[in-house]
Amino acid sequence: MPIYEYRCPKGHVFEVLQRMDDSQPEVCEVCGVGPVERVLHPAAIHFKGSGFYATDYGRGSRRQTKETSSDSGGESGKSESKNEAGKASSDS
Repeated sequence: MPIYEYRCPKGHVFEVLQRMDDSQPEVCEVCGVGPVERVLHPAAIHFKGSGFYATDYGRGSRRQTKETSSDSGGESGKSESKNEAGKASSDS
């Protein structure tokens, strides 16, 4: 069961352990004044490291594009030399 924090109009803050579907208290537990409002806090998130984009996508794709461009360049040069050799034998 979650713990909810409430604040009364006079500034008292108190916590209540209750179910999510239970109704909120109507008066302050300290002074008895109402209505009370639920206090919301941001979630604690810690960003550490270089980040998911740089480690997962950024560097890996750069390495693959360099390798594929050098491989494809070498293959096209070989195919051109084969074509030239074929032309030379057909010309004779």
